[in-house]
Amino acid sequence: MDNLTIKECSIEHIEKIKVIGERTFYETFSDENATEDMESYLKENFSYEQLESEVNNQGSRFYIVEHNNNVVAYMKANFDTAQTEIGHDNSLEVQRIYILKEYKGKHIGKRLMEKAIELAKSNDLKYMWLGVWENNINAIKFYEKQGFEIFDSHIFKLGDDEQTDYLMKLVL
Repeated sequence: MDNLTIKECSIEHIEKIKVIGERTFYETFSDENATEDMESYLKENFSYEQLESEVNNQGSRFYIVEHNNNVVAYMKANFDTAQTEIGHDNSLEVQRIYILKEYKGKHIGKRLMEKAIELAKSNDLKYMWLGVWENNINAIKFYEKQGFEIFDSHIFKLGDDEQTDYLMKLVL
């Protein structure tokens, strides 16, 4: 896809991260989850205060994807203690890759994953990992195509709903 740019974010991009984060999460999961659980998760995870803390964390990197100056996707990657799980030394966690519905299937996810792999390799890391909801079959298939394999699972809390995420790993 032409006219795509991937930009690393800073504090000045919080509004863009908030808007794309809320919209893509809602588009992806609202049909299969209770409204109150979605609202609770969005309020907690996409508040300005939360995003400011995450963007300012030296162990996290945010990237937005723009198409003709419109934000259409984003990724969050975590190093070291910024990771959502302990015990993954010398690795990079891809915590979030979300793409607007109308831009799915246009290889944006693949470009973001290439960016993550580049980031991990440039930091001499051994592997990358991520969590993906067990019911998000399309995402699981995408990650498998990128070389990730399921190695474990954990509980992801969406509001009051406890859900199972598969943990997937890509050895570099």
